Amino acid sequence: MPPSNEQVRIVTKLEELLSDLDAGVAELKAAQQKLAQYRQALLKAAVEGALTAEWRANNPPGETGAQLLDRILHERRQRWEEKQLARFKAQGKTPSKNWQAKYPEPVQPDTTGLPPLPEGWVWASVDQLSEFITSGSRGWADYYAMNGATFIRSQNINKDYLDLADIAFVDPPPSSEGVRTRVTRNDLLLTITGANVGKTALVDMDIKEAYVSQHVALIRLVNTTLGSYVHLFLTASAGGRGQLNKAAYGAGKPGLNLQQVGSVVVPISGEQENAALIQALSAQSCALDAQEIAIVHSLKQSAAQRKNILKAAFSGQLVPQDPNDEPASVLLERIRAARAAAPKPQRGRRNVGFDDDLPMVAEPKAVYRRRKVKERA
Repeated sequence: MPPSNEQVRIVTKLEELLSDLDAGVAELKAAQQKLAQYRQALLKAAVEGALTAEWRANNPPGETGAQLLDRILHERRQRWEEKQLARFKAQGKTPSKNWQAKYPEPVQPDTTGLPPLPEGWVWASVDQLSEFITSGSRGWADYYAMNGATFIRSQNINKDYLDLADIAFVDPPPSSEGVRTRVTRNDLLLTITGANVGKTALVDMDIKEAYVSQHVALIRLVNTTLGSYVHLFLTASAGGRGQLNKAAYGAGKPGLNLQQVGSVVVPISGEQENAALIQALSAQSCALDAQEIAIVHSLKQSAAQRKNILKAAFSGQLVPQDPNDEPASVLLERIRAARAAAPKPQRGRRNVGFDDDLPMVAEPKAVYRRRKVKERA
């Protein structure tokens, strides 16, 4: 405990230093918020075609979005037919008559109220772009293990990228129903329940064996070259994030079903323009990421500096000592004297029936009351 005068000097210096530090932290957080706003504005420009407007002006028209969509839809149906034929063969059956007519047509995009697209672009639903959309099984609790296959939960994608720093493991038998949700490279993962609903990650790495929980939807695109673009679209407030949030919270609780996920409409261009868009977006995103890292580093330094300032204050190193100050021991002695001279507080009696004559010795109230009842009886 420092002398009184030194306490005043410490508080004055703390107010000065911490005020400047707080102002700096406020500026850093404001810059961080502006970066987030700019990132969303950049995504908006990308998904609306403004980011590649100059590219379109300088490059002759090639494949359009409609032509790319036709190719995807053709391959989508072809893959379904191949799977059906493989299933018939595995069961030793001959394909039934008109089996191809059972093909589940994808959800058509609902373009009501949507803005016009740039020349060569077209609207498509996520269902049209996907080989299939599914979600994790509910029975995974039976297969939890200390090691084994990676088990991807909603917390692993709550930053809009796949974060495997904290993972669980499962060891499912080959015949389990959950095997259908095995994750592969270029899959899209999307949270469909809970506080992080709508968060999306692209599996941009090779995973030996991994599965998703019941809270995560798995989207497998037909054309994996669209993976980065569809992922970015699903994280854009002006794009898929806005559509998903409207669908999830419109019913009063955060949650999405697979039909709502498949119904998200995506503007797509030709494959060449899509590649140019991703390249332009990646270049600017890298610059934003660098600024974000610098801000986070500065915020950590500010927190450390605050601790150092407080440590210096309470160890006598923040302000100079003055030998003319009244010693702290004198102050403490005055406090002790004041406490000793203060009148002792009087204990009042409580009027609570049997408790009026509580004994002065320690005795549980319940025991005391039972004893008094017997005595009065």
